[in-house]
Amino acid sequence: MGSYTWLIFALGTVATWGLYGIFLHSGQMAMGDKENGRYKAFLFVGIAYFLTAVIAPLIVLLVKKADWNYPMAGMKLSLFAGILGAIGAFFVLLALGAGMKNNTGPTVVMSIIFAGAPIVNAIVAIFMHPPAGGWGSIRWQFFLGILLAAAGGFLVTKFKPDTAPHKKPEITVSAVSNEASATARDPFAKQ
Repeated sequence: MGSYTWLIFALGTVATWGLYGIFLHSGQMAMGDKENGRYKAFLFVGIAYFLTAVIAPLIVLLVKKADWNYPMAGMKLSLFAGILGAIGAFFVLLALGAGMKNNTGPTVVMSIIFAGAPIVNAIVAIFMHPPAGGWGSIRWQFFLGILLAAAGGFLVTKFKPDTAPHKKPEITVSAVSNEASATARDPFAKQ
């Protein structure tokens, strides 16, 4: 079990981040504010980050009686990573909002993100930590994996299932006559 602990946590991240986009989109829509709903949703994402990424680690550090020595390099890199994560989360929200205009929802947005992010990660990691044998020592399967990740993102985006169209509210004669009679009683009601 101990040798697979990393895989269990990695799969936990896959599950939670896989659900992140759909619930973020649902939260944005549930705000009922077409203009500012995405920002309201992101505010609650920030609150969740505070609870999860500030309170929880403080409790763990206190329980483990950790020292409070923080090297400057570690703080800078960790802060930069947090900023990148928060900006990425904000971009997800903006992508979901912009995607609503052309019927591109969480399926497409999150597929592009989750296919593209590992590619960026792999390439940047190689530049930051070059392989011992140089670029020539990288096996072809690695490059094939990058191509397959890109192809997977493309295929999910291109062939996503169509969603059911939203029904527009039906205007009935009684609704029109009720509105007309309300206007007749108070002709300035709509002004």
